[in-house]
Amino acid sequence: MKYDFHKKRKITELDLSPFSPIGDGKDGKIYKLSQKKCVKYYFHEETQQKELQALQTGQSSPIFPRLYEYGDNYIVMEYVQGISLARYLKHNRTMNKELTLKILNVLEELKRVGFNRWDTEVRHMLINIKGEFKVIDHKRAFSTTTTVPKKLFKGIRKFGLMEEFLTHVKTLKPSLYKEWKDKV
Repeated sequence: MKYDFHKKRKITELDLSPFSPIGDGKDGKIYKLSQKKCVKYYFHEETQQKELQALQTGQSSPIFPRLYEYGDNYIVMEYVQGISLARYLKHNRTMNKELTLKILNVLEELKRVGFNRWDTEVRHMLINIKGEFKVIDHKRAFSTTTTVPKKLFKGIRKFGLMEEFLTHVKTLKPSLYKEWKDKV
């Protein structure tokens, strides 16, 4: 099914009725438009503006979904075929060195693009079919400042994998381990 939003500044849920909903939250709803695209429909334009700014800033990075178009209350972006890190951890119940390195690389990338908040929840880290990470839901990228990824820690701890994760961090990035060990 083809969509035609680019002529509209705002869309309604009626505009989205032909498409399959794939997620929802307190900020809006997400619909799959095609195998490559989805649209996030926002309840509040202010939230859309914050997330749009973050997505635009992150377009030079491979960890951000591609941005295709937007209006006042929606963003059309890359549809990430895969699973969240939360589901991956729940299913696999392990944290190996390779996965730890990928997570650390995501955090470094959030810093590199200039975010004030370089923390994310495990449910917002998506692993695509190639095993690459994509991070979604960036509305607080510039309005919140973090130096320790407490939300990420909380999610990893929830699956009982914090000790394993920190063991790998100690080997891979000893300076980060020293910074984090007392803040976990």
